[in-house]
Amino acid sequence: MLSETVDFSSFSTPQAEPPRVARINGVALNNEAETLSPEELRQRACTELLRQAAIQAGLLDAADVAPVDGVISEAASQGIEALLERELQMPEPSDEACQRHHAAHPARYRTGERVRVRHVLFAVTPGVDVVSLRNRAETCLLDVRCHDGGANDNFGKAARELSNCPSGEEGGELGWLQPTDCAPEFAKELFGHVEVGVLPRLVHSRFGLHVVEVLEREGGVAQPFEAVRGAVAMALRQQTYVTALRQYLQLQAGQAEVVGVELDSADTPLVQ
Repeated sequence: MLSETVDFSSFSTPQAEPPRVARINGVALNNEAETLSPEELRQRACTELLRQAAIQAGLLDAADVAPVDGVISEAASQGIEALLERELQMPEPSDEACQRHHAAHPARYRTGERVRVRHVLFAVTPGVDVVSLRNRAETCLLDVRCHDGGANDNFGKAARELSNCPSGEEGGELGWLQPTDCAPEFAKELFGHVEVGVLPRLVHSRFGLHVVEVLEREGGVAQPFEAVRGAVAMALRQQTYVTALRQYLQLQAGQAEVVGVELDSADTPLVQ
């Protein structure tokens, strides 16, 4: 499944570079002029696996044109939707499973929870060197976590100098946030936790990589199971769907010729 990597230092003669164009069963996912992050390339690969599976299942015309810009046709989108509806048969979560989930994750079902945060954003933009960007973000994270707590505000200084967000001018301050105030993947890292201070990990979002400091928390009010039964059931359905989709894609990838893309990251959304 993984594309081969070669340790060039062990050879005295030049070796061929890894392919610049990734492919699924010979279908190109990009062109040589594009610079994509590993996450973007995985996203395209998973979508192409599903597009080809829809063709094999007779749910999409074999003449459908595979794009190299990541945008599939409307027919392909409908074919993939029909394919997943047919292939991913998932049972409804039981009431007992919902109650266990609610009891194990009480912080997720609070109302009125707020956090006051600031951040340093390392934005992922077209053409950016993602490896270099991550290295800079990790260096920043280490620096702000290691400050001695003295009068110098290392975090604010880093935000003003490095952040790609307008909040950098204010030392990265985002103010008080509720879950609906930010992207879901960002909210997931902030809410339902007890951490205060600089988070020990980079936070990934659709905007890039964030170094985040939680300045204050207001815990909100826990909700009884009956009041959030629907939300709990929806969360379990989503978990089941993601697991089933990953397993289905793993099956498709195992039967495909995959070149130039790594498909084993659990952090990358499989479909958008």
